[in-house]
Amino acid sequence: MIEVIEVKSQKDLSDFLKLPFTLYSKDPSYVPPLIKEIQKQFSEKNPFFLHAAVRYFLAKRDGKPEGRIVSIINRRHIEFHNEKAGFFGFFESSDSPEVASALLDKVADVLGREGMDIMRGPLNFSTNEECGFLIEGYDSHPMLMTPYNPSYYNDLMERYGMTKAKDLFAYILDIPEDLPRKIHRVADIASKNGIHVRPIDKKQFSREMNIFKEVYNSAWANNWGFIPLTDEEVAYLGNNLKSIVVPDMTLIAEQDHESVGFMGLLPDFNFVLKHLNGRLSPIGILKALYYSNKITDLRLLLLGIKAEYRNKGVDALLFREGFKGVKKGGYKRVEFSWILEENIPTQRLVEMIGGKLYKKFRIYEKRL
Repeated sequence: MIEVIEVKSQKDLSDFLKLPFTLYSKDPSYVPPLIKEIQKQFSEKNPFFLHAAVRYFLAKRDGKPEGRIVSIINRRHIEFHNEKAGFFGFFESSDSPEVASALLDKVADVLGREGMDIMRGPLNFSTNEECGFLIEGYDSHPMLMTPYNPSYYNDLMERYGMTKAKDLFAYILDIPEDLPRKIHRVADIASKNGIHVRPIDKKQFSREMNIFKEVYNSAWANNWGFIPLTDEEVAYLGNNLKSIVVPDMTLIAEQDHESVGFMGLLPDFNFVLKHLNGRLSPIGILKALYYSNKITDLRLLLLGIKAEYRNKGVDALLFREGFKGVKKGGYKRVEFSWILEENIPTQRLVEMIGGKLYKKFRIYEKRL
């Protein structure tokens, strides 16, 4: 007997947040998040809730939690895309079509009652955060802020009648001794045209995050699923990432005092989280300090160039200057993610410097 309940009490919320620790207890690739951070994500401190209605649900069999899901009505998505699409996220389930169907049925009912025409997901909570189910590349742990799930999740989605909305790609690159000559040549052209790159100033972090917001909201405006970041969301994101940002690899491209591009390469802090089991105890703090110095992977989380400055070598210049920081830090690999499946120019650029497609993520949808 499967029962789906809405999370109302602190006990229910605790069961909701901790369910993945049980489901993935024997999965060596799973990286447990810090419980304190996930609690913050689901609290009133998260500015996403200022423009979205979110409800949480638990699926129980004989009183024992076996699955979870959230329903999301994002008013900014509806307004920006003029589309009555609702979303699901934070999906977790045992390998049971009955559990998965009960959870998805609940969200479909909630969204349908609110007048939505489409159910799409997973998004945790939007395309500005983790999204999609992993469909290829299960042989390595997920890097910072990327999804991970068992392969059977995709079977559960298809059995329910969900279809592909969009695939997202991740590329991996073993750091070479040098970048291709073409990158240097194109970067030189950008420099001669008055474009220069500088590291962010962490002493002026709020100012720099506002520059990021301006570039991001301009560069990504026409991307599938894009929703502009608000001032509150940028401040929240910056607060979460500031401690791991490395200025030499977080760069702003400028021309004539105007910000035209932004690149953020972040150390893969998941390597540290893998050793903490969700808790930052006194011993955990010592472990974090120890393993932080042993991170060898990076994730290219952010790369945005304003539309009017594309095809002018800004990307090559950002790569060249960022590469100096990568070599200085002694890193071994970098993941480029995520890249939309139709974004062929970026895929070709990454392939040109030696990147190889190694993971795919899928966002599903279903008409209501």
